[in-house]
Amino acid sequence: MPHTGDILPGGPYAVVSCHVERPLDDAVWRRFSDLQERRPGGFRIAALLRPPDAAAGEDEGVWLERARRADTRGPLGLHTHWTAPDHARPTGGDPAERVRREGEWLAERGIKPALFCGGGWYMDAGVARAVAELGYADCTGTAFRPSYLPEDAPRLEAQEPAWLELADGLRLLELPTTHSIGMLGRGVLGRLRVPVVHAYFHDTDLVQPARRRVLLMALWLLALRRTPTDLGELQGRLRPAKTMSFANSLG
Repeated sequence: MPHTGDILPGGPYAVVSCHVERPLDDAVWRRFSDLQERRPGGFRIAALLRPPDAAAGEDEGVWLERARRADTRGPLGLHTHWTAPDHARPTGGDPAERVRREGEWLAERGIKPALFCGGGWYMDAGVARAVAELGYADCTGTAFRPSYLPEDAPRLEAQEPAWLELADGLRLLELPTTHSIGMLGRGVLGRLRVPVVHAYFHDTDLVQPARRRVLLMALWLLALRRTPTDLGELQGRLRPAKTMSFANSLG
């Protein structure tokens, strides 16, 4: 599947990812695992996994078993929660060091994520460098401003796939997230304005019947409007023509 500029032939495309924030909750995991296996609309759903939190007593063995299973069904990514399992954005310390430590921990156990998404959409220059050095593509950029974030909260603004220029000549492939469940449900019958639709949801959405129904319907409709692919295909084959300065992308 060769590239022509920034959009692959056969498109326009759509991809789907899940922020797996409760991988050790049996009921939540069962719902996500089943959905990933079913591939609604033909989408291979990327699992962006929060690693186990030792301070919270989370079981590393069960987590690793589930991460390896998810890796056989779709792209795999690291989803860092800096403060606690239920508190995503950092409240102290060195956020980049946490990302490096989690990436090294995964690699030592044979888990090889290719993607990254900062919890609570957090991103800064140090984290971006750590993600690039680990060899991941980033999905933390959003085409929308999450309503719960304060106006001064650091986040990355991106409307389409692009190379981000970092310090010291490093580049980071940005595959931004463009639609939440609600946005997709409202917009899938109208005009989809972004070049590549990247819809996301949380694993906890799947245990809420109404949200699960909206997600399933929206994905089936999305597959009629856009060619389903996955984040792994985009990372491996898409070569964006657009390059942006990382500093200028922070909003």
